[in-house]
Amino acid sequence: MIILLWLPRELFEKVSDTVNPRKTTVALIVITVIVIGIGGTIRIYDAGESCPDWPTCFGTFGFDISEEEQGEWWEEHPEEADSRGSGHRYTSFQIFTEWIHRLLAGAILGPLVILNWVAIKFGNEASSRSKKAALVSLILIIWQGAVGWLTVKLDNEHWSVALHLGSALAFMLCLVWLWMELCKDDDELPSWAEFDPLLTKKWGPILGWMSIGALLTLFSGAFVSTTPGANYGCGIGGIGESWPLCNGELFPSIEDWEIQSQVVHRWLVGFVGLLLISTSYMIWKDCEHGQSGVMLKNWVFISTLMYVINVAMGALYILSWDSDGFFELLSLAHLMIAAATFSTLASAWLGLSVIAMRDGSH
Repeated sequence: MIILLWLPRELFEKVSDTVNPRKTTVALIVITVIVIGIGGTIRIYDAGESCPDWPTCFGTFGFDISEEEQGEWWEEHPEEADSRGSGHRYTSFQIFTEWIHRLLAGAILGPLVILNWVAIKFGNEASSRSKKAALVSLILIIWQGAVGWLTVKLDNEHWSVALHLGSALAFMLCLVWLWMELCKDDDELPSWAEFDPLLTKKWGPILGWMSIGALLTLFSGAFVSTTPGANYGCGIGGIGESWPLCNGELFPSIEDWEIQSQVVHRWLVGFVGLLLISTSYMIWKDCEHGQSGVMLKNWVFISTLMYVINVAMGALYILSWDSDGFFELLSLAHLMIAAATFSTLASAWLGLSVIAMRDGSH
């Protein structure tokens, strides 16, 4: 960033003439989704600590680190031992997942965000709102890099993993905001992203609270998935015993909040689910009387449908247990659908409360 300040303005202007910010922002959103998916893959393959140092991996920038090379590195850096101890060895695939995650985030996503910010800041077509959104995206990607470093240093503490995921979602939401602003600058916002500003007063706060609720379920789910033993917190007795009940009880007593965090996660999921279903019913009734936009109703309905599907996905994960453990790919799907549900709700809130009001203020 400091180096950029010393570069000639003509170079920045040339970049702004070459780069298409809208297309770049879409590419950034796609890459961010991939990075989040790889992050989930790292978790299900228990590879979060497979690169104990940062930004290198066992002192190199590669991923094919043999067990002997890992042992030599541990002997030279005993203070870096993770939660498994210096005797643990990782497979090349585990190391690769962490390596490609860092490569996409640090070597591709980060520079593209900077390039996009330069193109928007020094371009002549972007509004002040678009420039503000681009600056926020730049700040968030720097923050995300710092959180990633912290997560590695803390050996993937569950709260740091949840913070890392939350920061990634905030960054992606900022990119959606930026894309909407750029579309409005060109007067080319798609009809499916347009909302009546008259609906903002009633539905803006409701969408905001629903988005926060969906985010809280994501955080609690991340806590469960990164806390050893927490996914066994409701037992493995099968349908009825471990789901929808928890150890055969609807409201089990909590003796260990960490190990039994799955119970709290389920309570949150149930509460937010009821909120979403009731909101869908309310907006459906409003549409019958011509008091709500059909487009807003579609966004809420789609979010609710994804949420219900994801509840079923979580149930399938709990019920998938056998002698080899849980079917972890279901856990990855559970994460991605949860992220999609939150992003859909939050994007609808952005379109209604931020973008639509941009027109309403004129």
